[in-house]
Amino acid sequence: MSVWRICFYLLLVIGVIAAGIALRAVTSHQAPKKNNIAAVTQKSQSTGKPSIGGAYTLVNQNGHVVSDKSYRGKYVLIFFGYTFCPDVCPTTLTTLSTAIDLLGKDAEKIKPLFVTIDPLRDTPGYLKEYLAHFHKSFDGLTGNMQQIKHIKKVFRIYATKAKVDKSDREVYLMNHSSVSYLIGPDGQFLTFFSHGTEAKVIANKLKEFL
Repeated sequence: MSVWRICFYLLLVIGVIAAGIALRAVTSHQAPKKNNIAAVTQKSQSTGKPSIGGAYTLVNQNGHVVSDKSYRGKYVLIFFGYTFCPDVCPTTLTTLSTAIDLLGKDAEKIKPLFVTIDPLRDTPGYLKEYLAHFHKSFDGLTGNMQQIKHIKKVFRIYATKAKVDKSDREVYLMNHSSVSYLIGPDGQFLTFFSHGTEAKVIANKLKEFL
């Protein structure tokens, strides 16, 4: 493992701990106002049946081949990102982890997925290391470039390489969509959550479907 990645993981742990403390403080001491909940709920609810989701085949963090059918029967909470992401991804995964914890026993009905948009660097091994900092039920999915391109297309995810370090071609950032989707047990799209939606709001919305 490179020195750069070791430093990155140290920063990630610090960031996750800080984000977790902040989220617990918000969910424990500051109940969202009614009108705020309504506003976020309206944003997270779909109108009609948008064409989001579909068939895919990828590899999980344990090196096992999985597909969309592997998660049938569960409510799938899916987010697309990458392990080198400095802010949006760790913050979102921390929020989703907190939301799942807030569900109590109903958490068993939810399967959270983290799908990489950076398969060249995010191998199953790296995904496994990364997800150890978040909820234990997360599956991390990767694959070859064609497989990732396909799942981005069916979920309408935007992702492109941004800043590149000319001295080290493996050091770069990605611009990408920051929305989280909820897929029903039958594989059909149910709703979405914008980046920044509070864990308690997400948990309350999930309970409406469970």
